[in-house]
Amino acid sequence: MITRLLKKASLILTLVMLFGVAGIQAQTLEDAITATNNEQFDKADLILQSLAKSAPSSKLFYRLGENTMLNFFSDTISSSLKVITEEAKQQFEKGIAISPSDPLNYVGLAKVASYAGDQAKATQMRAKAKSFLLPYKKVSKIPNPQEYAYTLAKLAESYIVFDKVDTTLAMPDIREALSIDQKNGEIYIIAGDLYLLVNNGSLAIRNYNKAQEIDVNSPMANMKIGSIYFKGKNFGAAIPYYEQAIALDKNYAPAYRELGQLYSMAARLEESKANYETYLRLTNQNIPAKIRYVTSLFYSRNYAAVIKNVEDIFAVDQSRTYLNRIAGYSCYEQGDYPQALIYMDRLFATLPADRILKKDHIYYARILIKKNQNYPKILGELDRANAELAKVKEKNESLKGAAKEKEKVDEAPLTAKIKDLQTSVNAEEKELAKAYDAYEKAITFGDEDVNLIQEKANTLYTHRHYAQAADSWKRLIVKGKDSEENFLQIGKAYYQAKEFDKAEEVFNQLIAKYPDYLPAYLWDANNASAKDPDNKLGLGRQKFSALLVKASSDSIKNANEIYDALRYLGYSALQSDNYDAAKAYYNRMANLDPQNKDIVMKAHSSMATLYMSIGEYSRANEYYNKILALEPGNAQAKSSIQFIAALQSSAKPKAHPNEITGVIKDKSGQPIAGASVRVKDTAAEAWTNAKGEYKFTMPEASSILVVSAKDFKSIEIAVTKSRVYNASLGK
Repeated sequence: MITRLLKKASLILTLVMLFGVAGIQAQTLEDAITATNNEQFDKADLILQSLAKSAPSSKLFYRLGENTMLNFFSDTISSSLKVITEEAKQQFEKGIAISPSDPLNYVGLAKVASYAGDQAKATQMRAKAKSFLLPYKKVSKIPNPQEYAYTLAKLAESYIVFDKVDTTLAMPDIREALSIDQKNGEIYIIAGDLYLLVNNGSLAIRNYNKAQEIDVNSPMANMKIGSIYFKGKNFGAAIPYYEQAIALDKNYAPAYRELGQLYSMAARLEESKANYETYLRLTNQNIPAKIRYVTSLFYSRNYAAVIKNVEDIFAVDQSRTYLNRIAGYSCYEQGDYPQALIYMDRLFATLPADRILKKDHIYYARILIKKNQNYPKILGELDRANAELAKVKEKNESLKGAAKEKEKVDEAPLTAKIKDLQTSVNAEEKELAKAYDAYEKAITFGDEDVNLIQEKANTLYTHRHYAQAADSWKRLIVKGKDSEENFLQIGKAYYQAKEFDKAEEVFNQLIAKYPDYLPAYLWDANNASAKDPDNKLGLGRQKFSALLVKASSDSIKNANEIYDALRYLGYSALQSDNYDAAKAYYNRMANLDPQNKDIVMKAHSSMATLYMSIGEYSRANEYYNKILALEPGNAQAKSSIQFIAALQSSAKPKAHPNEITGVIKDKSGQPIAGASVRVKDTAAEAWTNAKGEYKFTMPEASSILVVSAKDFKSIEIAVTKSRVYNASLGK
């Protein structure tokens, strides 16, 4: 849009005369502005550069700087903010060199500084600009009031940074601008933009309508209103405004691009294609226009079309290497991670370091993570194969005589499988290392990004790099993100890494900072139990006792934590032959929540196990019958009662035929304390001790065992004739 500031007939006349020499068609400032409005930024730049060469002025260099910035905002994916702001800065400084008292170029420098993150410099430049706008009490006394108002409007606009604005600073300037000049449509457009950014759509539309009333032939206001409805996905309301913009100016290319994007998102593909073709025709099929078209396709999620058009551009212009970026992004969004990696590797190999964006590192990391998303699964397969090979070797070594050749298992297939799996793991770890490095580059790209720190830590944890995950999460604490959850996940990560001392330190810090946060006490207790698996030092007892005291303040709210503490303390007492203490814990467990049948039955089962251990079979029967009173069909209780009857009638007790034992470990071979071994679809259940051992009698006709533990994936084991069932749990 042409402002009064730039609508000086004498300047235009001079430029027309200059370009009319030698039969060359004159190009004017109006042509440059039209080109900018039509998103032909390269064309606008050529016109402005030519005009500035013939008749340099501060206003022309301001326009050059503005055009450069607008070019960036039309395609933030392909452009580098650092490079663009430096180019714009040079233009503004040239304008200041010509006319140091013209405030507009200082406003331009303020905008550049804001986008560069230098707010102190931005404030300084705005103050410099205002120093040339002397305060006036009456509008009638202001010399060049239109120019004065336009500068104030641009000052207000300079507070917009990446679709965010501080209205407390911007609004006073825009209001003053409107009070001075109420006939400049561009000022109303800026006011509408400001209101839109603070989600006041009605005031934004009111200002855009005012701009339309002033400049009835301009398509920009209708375009702006259409965009409001478009962003709100009210496509039906947006279309008439775009069509009205085209009716005002059939050559207004951006309206066709917007309609193309709208119809694409609405899955009206033929209409989308027709509008995009018109857009490209109006922009003379030039490469920059095609690139903006590709950007529109990306934002409308038409990723396949993005890739095709990028390849079409590469076919005629290999220099646009930055287009590997949007092609890589699009392949990622489509799930084609190997091809995405090819594009991104090309981008990093061909683009200067100062043209690399933070988003490039983010996408690169995520592409590598997704490409190697089966890494945890392959790692689990490798662990299982190694465990299976160890069992085979153990069995083979135990064979003697004729059985050695007859029953020996061939180890070669397992060895070959392990070799292949290890090769895959090594290859994926190499690429994952690149992903972590890319995360780090993105995190430290400017101010540390706490969201990316969280994302990197989550990824490390998923890949079993527990200590590194904990170290990453600790950075959040340093950044002030010291919530209970962040502390807890650090401690849990160190716990999984078996760095129990570090975990204990974190849990102690957490408890000191948040003394009422119950999960801290629970995990501190779990950590103590793992640190002292044989309970020689009594660390687990101390911590679970502390948990019990803390949780008892609200037995209803904290029933699960109390149950966990009572179960551990009861079992610990039973292992130490302290039967009175065990009874007390199990009785308390039974009375914890009388309405919770599951907890009550588990308490009765524990008490029955206790009496079985000391040979008081009648008391054990008493508790098994209590279970049957709650669940008459409970197979484990029935089977146990039958077993007790057989024991009592036999002079020589023998093991129950359905008694099973085993050891539960994690993938690294460490025992898991407190793991559950349960017969599927029954209440028959046992828990492992500190050594990962369990033993219990399963019901008749049991077919499936379910093995589970906190923070581990549950597994199911088919019941066979075997009475020993060991298991390994993974994350």
